[in-house]
Amino acid sequence: MTPDTQTLPADALVFFGATGDLAYKQIFPALQAMVQRGSLVHPVIGVAKAGWTVEQLRARAYASLQEHGAVDEDAFQKLSNLLSYVDGDYHDPATFVALKSALGNSQRPLHYLAIPPSLFGTVTEQLAASGCASGARIVVEKPFGRDLASARALNETIHRVFPEANVFRIDHYLGKEAVQNLLYLRFANGVLEPLLNRDHVQSIQITMAESFGVAGRGAFYEEAGAIRDVVQNHMLQVVGLLLMEAPAQRGQEAIRDGVARLFKSVRTLQRPDVVCGQMEGYHQETGVAPDSLVETYAALRLHVDSWRWAGVPVDVRVGKELPVTCTTVTVQFRGPPQEVFGAIPAHNVLRLQLTPGVQVTLGLNTKKPGAGMSGEAADLVLHRQDWDGMAPYDRLLGDALAGDATLFAREDAVEEAWRIVDPILGQTAPVYAYAAGTWGPPEADALLGPDGPWVAVQPDLSEYGSGPPPPSLPAPHGSASNPLPAVPATLARSVGE
Repeated sequence: MTPDTQTLPADALVFFGATGDLAYKQIFPALQAMVQRGSLVHPVIGVAKAGWTVEQLRARAYASLQEHGAVDEDAFQKLSNLLSYVDGDYHDPATFVALKSALGNSQRPLHYLAIPPSLFGTVTEQLAASGCASGARIVVEKPFGRDLASARALNETIHRVFPEANVFRIDHYLGKEAVQNLLYLRFANGVLEPLLNRDHVQSIQITMAESFGVAGRGAFYEEAGAIRDVVQNHMLQVVGLLLMEAPAQRGQEAIRDGVARLFKSVRTLQRPDVVCGQMEGYHQETGVAPDSLVETYAALRLHVDSWRWAGVPVDVRVGKELPVTCTTVTVQFRGPPQEVFGAIPAHNVLRLQLTPGVQVTLGLNTKKPGAGMSGEAADLVLHRQDWDGMAPYDRLLGDALAGDATLFAREDAVEEAWRIVDPILGQTAPVYAYAAGTWGPPEADALLGPDGPWVAVQPDLSEYGSGPPPPSLPAPHGSASNPLPAVPATLARSVGE
């Protein structure tokens, strides 16, 4: 593919794993939404080994829309007319001969691999051998590797067939409106950017709290854990967009350059930088080992060795079965150099609520009414936005079809993110028990030291415009009427000790 054609829109969408869970929950609703907007007009070819016909795949798509959204009969009819199906084993060359035939005169297909990473190499090699990779782009799902070594090996495997410019690594978190709003807020306002540096910022906290458990994904979580599941990808992407330097020019690579440079300035995490926890009841989940030490909670302190951020602690915590479901960034500004009015509330903050909904709040200190010069904390809500109706996969697949890689992770950034967390993978730190409905193990408070405590996080769900509410959240795994069993006190130990 020449540089001039790299950004031309794709003329066919092939998605492997068409009969799988991801397709059922996310991809079919996204495809219908794209048809509604007119951004999907080319053939859509599902590939899987299920012994199905195209009629069965269409029925699966219809059921998906009934359960995970709503059926737009006109849009679904258009999608159904675009949809075809190739049934076969990914290891069988005949499957890809059939795919080549189904592509017909397509010159720029987009191959979306909604399949386990262990199959990426097999599929890319078969695409090349059959001629289906010619002029094509490829989209791959996370997890992109399990550590730095496996990520590098996976990159090498894919690059044997596809150049980096044609590889789109999907992280659905980057497709969220709130995450993109974070970037726009920084670089579309001259008033905020001069304040976001070590001279004015005392500390930064990022919390991704979930009030539910592993939701039946015990076997998956045994392989992943909180650090692999959301820190290495989602949370580090938020850190990158929040702390990167302004893009030097326009274009899709400028933002990705900025994120990669920021990651390179983040110190590799060591054991004293992390506190891990495990929620009550985790051992009772299906697929979980009785003596598992996999973390469902992690608190980390990042050090960014750049001119802008040197010395500013960046603290991240994620966890299951916490009191609320909310993702919030809190930038704590330094206080005034002199206490002109005596002690004042420590409330000079910029708070960015990323989920649920989008809210930007500036915390200031104001004078209390009446005699004397005493103050009180006040919040100025700068922006409040409900869900925009555009799901992450809707946005990201549309961008991939258009050839826009801005919201996709690049090879160097992926490998740097793994480099940052690599030494703390594999249960190298103690894992502390914590009760469901709490903010994790108390050891996480000690991680912050004098920069603590952790900021109280509570989502503001009021007055989100006139649009529809955000999608409903998963139900908590445990409740007062269905309490979770206790975790043995002996859990607080390390495999490596």
